[in-house]
Amino acid sequence: MSLNGKTAIVTGASRGIGRQIALQLAEAGAKVVVNYASNPEKANEVVRAIEQSGGEAVAVRADVSAVSEVEALFAATLARFGRVDILINNAGVMECASIGDVTEAMFDRQFAVNVKGTYFACQQAMRHMEEGGTIINFSTSVSGAMLPTYSVYAATKGATEQLTRQLAKEFGPKDIVINCIAPGQVSTELFLNGKSEELIDSFRRMNAFGRLGEPEDIANAIDLLVSDKARWITGQTIRVNGGFN
Repeated sequence: MSLNGKTAIVTGASRGIGRQIALQLAEAGAKVVVNYASNPEKANEVVRAIEQSGGEAVAVRADVSAVSEVEALFAATLARFGRVDILINNAGVMECASIGDVTEAMFDRQFAVNVKGTYFACQQAMRHMEEGGTIINFSTSVSGAMLPTYSVYAATKGATEQLTRQLAKEFGPKDIVINCIAPGQVSTELFLNGKSEELIDSFRRMNAFGRLGEPEDIANAIDLLVSDKARWITGQTIRVNGGFN
């Protein structure tokens, strides 16, 4: 796969899955915008890793829950690289709690980042993305498992799946494909935070391979979806979960 001459924005790219996606897109030849919200050190580490491998990247701070900052993210990308070809809406927050413990702030924060941020980044892509572009949003395979404490997080991802499906025919006339990745349990800081080893082990046993996914497992699926071989796939949600559900 060659992404030479293309520019990719990866939101939430300072660590975890986003970091790995940024590295692999750069390895394939894309210029990469490493978006972050609050950790410039980690974002600049990703940029340095890409540059040391001969690629080109820039770190851009933007909180995707604010429309003005999403607009600024695209403006900075266009100012630096002159084009946008790939948008990976990876930025997300997950706060697990039983319904009796969910606060209004927890609810609003997850919908603001996971749904609002994704939607308005797609809006900017409609305005600025080159024809033949690719958008990939992020859902979760947890939504199919009916796990306690995941109600708000799963609801945000269900909304993301639907907006992906509904937007496919709006993007089609510009030859832009839009799909959704739904990872299973992946060994990242976001997923592991606050979980006991016993709980983590139970998640390992839920899929076909008896392990947690790794960021590379998800980034490899992204590599396929941004390639020319996937141009007939749009409006879909792809479960990348090791047979979790």
